[in-house]
Amino acid sequence: MTRFHGQWSSAITIPPDATIACSDRRSPLLYSAARAESLFQRVLEDAYVDIRTAEQKLELDHLDPKEALERLVRFTWKHYLDNPEFLTMVNSENLHNARHLKKSKVVQDISRRLVTMVDTLLERGAKQGVFRDGVAPVQLNITIAAIGYYYFTNRFTGAIIYERDLMSREALDTRLQFNIDTIMRLVSK
Repeated sequence: MTRFHGQWSSAITIPPDATIACSDRRSPLLYSAARAESLFQRVLEDAYVDIRTAEQKLELDHLDPKEALERLVRFTWKHYLDNPEFLTMVNSENLHNARHLKKSKVVQDISRRLVTMVDTLLERGAKQGVFRDGVAPVQLNITIAAIGYYYFTNRFTGAIIYERDLMSREALDTRLQFNIDTIMRLVSK
């Protein structure tokens, strides 16, 4: 994932008609907000390409359906844990009504692959009698993302409310197992 000094959301906080002037005595440089918008869209696309490409490399088709689903849940959790800037960018994009993603064919195309991959996994599990019929892949993807996303984006307030360090190794391991159990109960017969 490309990193720009950890300042993912700053690119979109500039009003669309604003410009930022930076100069030295020899040559003034002018950066438009449009360039910042374009840069943010590219970084956001790269972040989604990174996670979707990594998901495809999990090779879930070669695993038992339950093992494959657990691997996907573990991967999603670890990706969020290792890439907090991804969650920050998603937060920023949601605050701006997905204005960059609406323009991105790249993200639409690559995200369809995830839905197809999960749909195939669910169908295999249903045929083998380990998953319920009719589990919607989009709904399952949203749930897998949500149970990790919420935990990490609310870790600071949650630590105060629940009076514990949500980022301790023990707390992270406990929560990951809870997430896996929750997803398995959701889809299992």
